[in-house]
Amino acid sequence: MKKLATFKILVLAFGLVSGLVSAQSITGKSVKVSVDGTSPMHDWTMTSNAATFSGTVSGNSINNVKFVMPAKNLKSTKGKMMDNKAYDALKSDKSPNISFTATSLNVGKGTMTGKLTIAGMTKTASIPVNVVKNGASYHITASEKLTLSEYGMERPGFMGVKTGDGITVNVNIVAN
Repeated sequence: MKKLATFKILVLAFGLVSGLVSAQSITGKSVKVSVDGTSPMHDWTMTSNAATFSGTVSGNSINNVKFVMPAKNLKSTKGKMMDNKAYDALKSDKSPNISFTATSLNVGKGTMTGKLTIAGMTKTASIPVNVVKNGASYHITASEKLTLSEYGMERPGFMGVKTGDGITVNVNIVAN
């Protein structure tokens, strides 16, 4: 009886250790973010190639998903004046990062639900996402339409002309 109990403990311990060993930490090797918006004068885009992504792979899931991008990494093709107005709207001096965290993300097409923080306001967000596994790499793409007002941001403007409230955020991450 004692040998059977010892055997069960060894099997359980082996299972736990092998489960921990099989969990693989991944980080973003390349990240591209674009934010597209409108105004009565012209459409606009801001982009960033500097953000961090991390998670832990277990089976067909990425757990403990964390994405962080400094707001001031976003740059516009319209120049520094547009950038500064966007940073003011993003409240980047008080809330320097845009972040998203989720408990898990599955390989394939689906919806990822987590906490999105923009301009210091955190909301639950469900974002359509596609995760493609290629060897040890994961290509993650997501696109979501948001409004500035839902995150307490004022629409940037110049001489009374303001941007539209709606934006589209596109994220492409390669992680391994």
